[in-house]
Amino acid sequence: MSDSPLNAASTTRARVVLLSGPSGSGKSSLAERAGLPVLQLDDFYKDGDDPTLPLLADGTGTDWDSPLSWHGGEALAAIRLLVERGRAEVPVYSIPANGRAGSRTLDLDGAPAFIAEGIFAAELVARCEAEGLLGDALCLRNRPLTTAWRRFRRDVREGRKSVPYLLRRGWRLMRAERGIVARQVALGAHACAGPEATARVRATVHAARPVAVSA
Repeated sequence: MSDSPLNAASTTRARVVLLSGPSGSGKSSLAERAGLPVLQLDDFYKDGDDPTLPLLADGTGTDWDSPLSWHGGEALAAIRLLVERGRAEVPVYSIPANGRAGSRTLDLDGAPAFIAEGIFAAELVARCEAEGLLGDALCLRNRPLTTAWRRFRRDVREGRKSVPYLLRRGWRLMRAERGIVARQVALGAHACAGPEATARVRATVHAARPVAVSA
């Protein structure tokens, strides 16, 4: 009989890199360049007709930049499945349709780490760290004007909303950007620019090691 305790089998538990930052800060582009599987946290937005959606302070519409507009518990459950099993069924959200448009299977294919990116990623830092899921938590930081211009070009290109709406939202977010970054840092994310974030993602992948799990 083998001397190994409980005939332990070696398996790899992936680690998640939570990538937050203001809308337009470059999260999706950095995640794509990293070459890792990516969980799009924006796909966990609530549908546009959900009665629990928060309103803007002036009551003119939905506050899509509030964590209350998002299914954080579902996002955390998907991260758990990806870490523990390497695969999860995740929603696909359509911004023009203002709701979910189906689902897809995200498979890590043995990757030692994956990126979960979105403006609410920092909301999950404490839970992921407490459950041993976290590889790193990052907040992309730029100059507010740079972020605003990137966000506007992206949103117009993708036809997310009308141009007047995008201009109003862009002005509000540009003024709030420093506070947004400060909140994400307070939640446990490390604020940095793209080059440092890329280096930290690589370090997380390098540090990932197989974990012995009892058969």
